[in-house]
Amino acid sequence: MGEPRRKAFRSTAAGTLSAALVAGAAFGLAPAAQAAPAPAAAADSAGPRFVDIEGDGGTVLKANVFTPSGAKPGARYPAIVLPTSWAMPQIEYVAQAKKLADSGYVVVGYNSRGFWQSGGEIETAGPEDIADARKVVDWTLAHTPADPDRLGMAGVSYGAGISLLAAAHDPRVKAVAALSGWADLIDSIYSGRTQHKQAAGLLGGAGALTGRPSPELKQTLKDFLASNLDQEDEMIAWGAKRSPATYVDALNKNDTAVLLGNAWGDSLFPPNQYADFYEKLTGPKRLEFRPGDHATAEATGLLGLPNDVWSNSQRWFDRYLKGERNGIDQELPVQLKSRTGSGDEGYEGYADWKSVGAKSARIALDGTRTVRANADSGANGGIVMLTGLLDQFAKIPPMASIPLLPRSRAAVWQSERYATDKQVRGTAKVHTTVTSNKSSGTLVAYLYDVGPLGLGKLVSHAPLTFHDKAPGKPFGVDLELFSTAYDVPAGHRLAVVVDTVDPLYIEHNPTGAQLTFSSPAADPSHVSVPLREQ
Repeated sequence: MGEPRRKAFRSTAAGTLSAALVAGAAFGLAPAAQAAPAPAAAADSAGPRFVDIEGDGGTVLKANVFTPSGAKPGARYPAIVLPTSWAMPQIEYVAQAKKLADSGYVVVGYNSRGFWQSGGEIETAGPEDIADARKVVDWTLAHTPADPDRLGMAGVSYGAGISLLAAAHDPRVKAVAALSGWADLIDSIYSGRTQHKQAAGLLGGAGALTGRPSPELKQTLKDFLASNLDQEDEMIAWGAKRSPATYVDALNKNDTAVLLGNAWGDSLFPPNQYADFYEKLTGPKRLEFRPGDHATAEATGLLGLPNDVWSNSQRWFDRYLKGERNGIDQELPVQLKSRTGSGDEGYEGYADWKSVGAKSARIALDGTRTVRANADSGANGGIVMLTGLLDQFAKIPPMASIPLLPRSRAAVWQSERYATDKQVRGTAKVHTTVTSNKSSGTLVAYLYDVGPLGLGKLVSHAPLTFHDKAPGKPFGVDLELFSTAYDVPAGHRLAVVVDTVDPLYIEHNPTGAQLTFSSPAADPSHVSVPLREQ
């Protein structure tokens, strides 16, 4: 599971930043003017009305309020609370809030503590942020025509995480749309016990630029980037407290209706942890995966443009807050779009996550391969926030010439050339035996779609770091690659590449380290590739 150090903290953020800055640039920063609480019902769709809301400990949270047009005195309306993303100003959701208000919702968007003009420090979805969300719910019910029995929360990235955490701690939240968020902080930015260096750097930089990081966040980030393993247990506990997966039993007890949406290429919160969390939910639930990187699938909706992420989110709220029989609960609950599709085709529906990879193909990792560590082979996972964006809009994933990869730095295996298309769906799994001449090290496994000329397009990858291994003694490795949906054309083959360095991650290979990959007869090494039933 990726264990300890994944520090959790990584989670909160960076990704949000991208959509955030896009929306912020488009809307411009509107100062949150202080305003006295408005009457329980506004005569018109007054929006946005900028207000101050008192959060936990008296911290001032800058917020904006939309109410339905022609709201009648004494009438009550379904309400949605929107916490902002990491690094985003309070006007992030203005376009979507207006649309929701026009369709009959009270909408309150607020700037998360520690960012922009809200008070306090960045607590990274900690107890203070959960308490803030509950205070905003209190304020919404007291100062708007919100119906206490029909209240939901939604958000992108940081706002998604806070919404899930708040719903677990507050049964008044009946429905959630958590977009590009996290369920497990530890299994996001520290997967495979490997620090996601670029993601953490983006997180720290965005927080320092747009807000006031708390001392706890600063220290956690410092320990994370410095590979301070002495603080690993503390960091894991810090992350667990901020992970909705820790509170899944409370969400189930509350019977919260949860919609989870994410992108296949999310470089902050990989899709695996959302899928695992989805499977543990027992109430009304829906899981959507699309092409893109962190928060890129939602970005056009933040600008007020047509966007199926936000459209489906409103359908979700219409069903579980308004009670409309719009059919969303009758659709298959797992909805996927392939990364290689044109974008015009519809979603693939599945009964559950386990049905996504109904069958599998096996690629044998036979023979013995020895690679030198400390050098990049040329295979890599790309650049945080850019790679998934290029894949989403231009269908250009990271590429590598498989025949030209230096075999001294990369172990390479290839499948046969496929006679028919192969639709990869779900989570590919690597099983192999490794021997190192050092006690610690890092490896990164890649799965490529290889065309006739040997050019490989990245299908998926994942890192793994090990510690405290006996030098020269073989040990087993089981590694889940990041889940994906990718169509391999007929005439192509799949290639598995393993090297030791990737710019996305902090590697732990001592000088002179070598890794040997073998395939014992009693336990053959292989990669299991999940395929869609055709």
